[in-house]
Amino acid sequence: MPKAKITKTTGIPASTASNAANRTPVKINTEGTPVWYKVIMFGLMIIGLAWLVVNYLAGEHISLMLELGPWNYAVGFGFFILGLLMTMGWR
Repeated sequence: MPKAKITKTTGIPASTASNAANRTPVKINTEGTPVWYKVIMFGLMIIGLAWLVVNYLAGEHISLMLELGPWNYAVGFGFFILGLLMTMGWR
């Protein structure tokens, strides 16, 4: 297998020397997720869970939950699923 030609000035193979100037650096998020994102993410999951628990325990005593009827499950699971979807952006 033939060796790559090395330029005398840089010591970099000739094939990569011309391509290096055309590349732009890619910024990778190495700082982690902001605190506000985590608070909203966990808050949505806790609100969804709390909505479902309150619906089971005291749903017949709360007029809003009586009006919603079976839609309480959609509201509770909706909040919970939004929080779970936010976990995909967590680093």
